Amino acid sequence: MIRLLPLGLRTAIGRRLGQLVELGRGLLRRARRLVRGLRRHGRLRRGRLRWAIKISAPDDPTASRWGDTAFADDLAEALTRRRQTVRVDRLGAATAPDGDDDDVVLVLRGLHRIAPVPGIVNYLWIISHPDDVGEKEAGAGWDRVFAASRTWGRAGRLHAEPLLQAASATRFSPGPPDPEIAEDVLFVGTSRGVVRPVIRDAIETGARVGIYGHDWERYVDASHVRADHLAFARVPAAYRSARIILNDHWDDMRTNGFVSNRLFDASFTGARIVSDDIAGMDELFGGLVKSYRDQAELTRLLTDETAWPSRQERLRLAEEIRRLHSFDARADTLLAYALADARLR
Repeated sequence: MIRLLPLGLRTAIGRRLGQLVELGRGLLRRARRLVRGLRRHGRLRRGRLRWAIKISAPDDPTASRWGDTAFADDLAEALTRRRQTVRVDRLGAATAPDGDDDDVVLVLRGLHRIAPVPGIVNYLWIISHPDDVGEKEAGAGWDRVFAASRTWGRAGRLHAEPLLQAASATRFSPGPPDPEIAEDVLFVGTSRGVVRPVIRDAIETGARVGIYGHDWERYVDASHVRADHLAFARVPAAYRSARIILNDHWDDMRTNGFVSNRLFDASFTGARIVSDDIAGMDELFGGLVKSYRDQAELTRLLTDETAWPSRQERLRLAEEIRRLHSFDARADTLLAYALADARLR
């Protein structure tokens, strides 16, 4: 029937139908935005927000070996205990079908840059590789920027406020050792493709160092390597069972006061930890973490029990550290900010 109409009229009808379709689509988009807005208002009123934690770990089987994955999972559990709905997005993963209904995006800035999402609350938490973060990235539309350091010189220029790393108080705690995984001196981590000084120095003292991590065969005798990976679920028992834990930092993290997550994990168990020196270490961990200046001092730390606090004192310190620096404490901080910032939108 329409083909019998004059060409000009058919064109006008087609144009009008297109306009009506586009109008319908626009109304549908506005209706969806209204529904999302009402949902967000209801969640905000109840204090129960939807969070997307975005990390640099790739969306493939290797993600299980990334510290960022364990960090995000532990933080997600802490937020979930506070009645929040939380999703962890790995790098390259397809966007969740309901991702456009999120209230808060929290990017854990590691190796990769991840952009904020317009229209909702966006937080950037710089937990590692601070030298890679510039003013342009920090000013890209974040509601708040956090840095896992109290001494970072560039924090002021990036408008970043301190928010240190943390550990899971439900996974890392004092307890009896596990003989199956006990080591005299323990390190858990990769070689990073370099000779890590704390490992080299400890071995040179003659210490019985056991290592879990990949790519170590080029740098240490194979007798020190226990396995190329230790599942996250086994790490707490390994830390509880070792006499001494070894730790070090990336150069830019040490220079800028970005305290290693490993220090929080191990200190939660009351372990004795030997680490390279980093600003604020004594204030945070008391006598649980000690650094050394030469081989003689390192030898004493690795062999002399009197160089360390008593077990009773170590347990007291561990309890205080667990109270102040758990993921539950960080979740409380982030949630308070998110509720306040969401109300301003």
